[in-house]
Amino acid sequence: MVWRRQRPLTYNEPYNLARKFATLDLISNGRAAWNVVASWSEHEAQNFGLETTLDYDTRYARSAEFVEVVKGLWDSWEDGALRLDKDAGIYFDDAKMHVLDHHGRFFKVRGPLNVAGMPQGHPVIVQAGASDQGRELGAATAEVIYAIHNSIERAQSYYADVKRRMAKYGREPDDLKIMPAFCPVVGRTRAEAQAKYDQLQALIDPLAGLGSLYSSFGDLSGYPLDGPVPDNALGSQEHRSASGQIVEWVKREKPTIRELYLRSGVTGTAKIGTSSDIADIMQEWFEADACDGFNITPATLPGGGEDFVAMVIPELQRRGVFRIEYEGETLRENLGLRPVSNRYSRQSRARGTV
Repeated sequence: MVWRRQRPLTYNEPYNLARKFATLDLISNGRAAWNVVASWSEHEAQNFGLETTLDYDTRYARSAEFVEVVKGLWDSWEDGALRLDKDAGIYFDDAKMHVLDHHGRFFKVRGPLNVAGMPQGHPVIVQAGASDQGRELGAATAEVIYAIHNSIERAQSYYADVKRRMAKYGREPDDLKIMPAFCPVVGRTRAEAQAKYDQLQALIDPLAGLGSLYSSFGDLSGYPLDGPVPDNALGSQEHRSASGQIVEWVKREKPTIRELYLRSGVTGTAKIGTSSDIADIMQEWFEADACDGFNITPATLPGGGEDFVAMVIPELQRRGVFRIEYEGETLRENLGLRPVSNRYSRQSRARGTV
């Protein structure tokens, strides 16, 4: 079981969030991951005493500092810091407990964190973002990136760019796993898979479809569903990240509003076919340096997930491109990520004092 929690940074403080995820890592025995998300919604801002959210650049600058503060708090206690020696009356080794004392643009945090002994050292840090700021934050801090790509060429370009940026932060390419969304619709035959997909598309209510477009295109409810996307909608929002790809597609292909919401929904970029067809696509992307793995996003649950496990996983295993057994006990180990090294322990080793 994997614990993966999304917690917007915008309306939280680093200390509280660091404590929550440290606790999750303990109670899940090392299966916690933190999805780093900054809120963009004005409606959400109005629930926290604000009229509008932070501007895009400020959100990313605040996010970068937020992550660094949380990581610093997670490093408050080196390995072996908790002595728990009742006879000697020693609870911890104060030489291995560290006060962060952070003073930055957005945050002032003293520390230390009052949680120690996380199984993973740190919960796995997950991030998403296709903009330049998002790529930079991912290269600097993320251990897993969730991406959305509508072609292998885009995926390869993104993969190469983010991995290249990591060197400036002293990181190796394998310190980060890029895992794009992958929506498989699988059947025993191609006709069966296509029938499943067509049924899902037919179930999308127009109001739900229009709602899914709101953040990128504004309110389109006043326009005919089978008419073109109005030109004024293409410049109505700040298009970055994944929504930018959809806007480019609209300008190029000129879809109707109905075609747009069908194309941009969960199933819009689905891969449809037999287990062999789906495995072919996944293997091609993996071997072509378009990804390090996939974030499986079934169109339906539990059925879509069960179909993938029952039909596609055995085919991937037969090809030798998917594990037969887990490599370790923690999420970090099973993602193939290196163990976390506490910053203070590294400093001590560098000084030759360990």
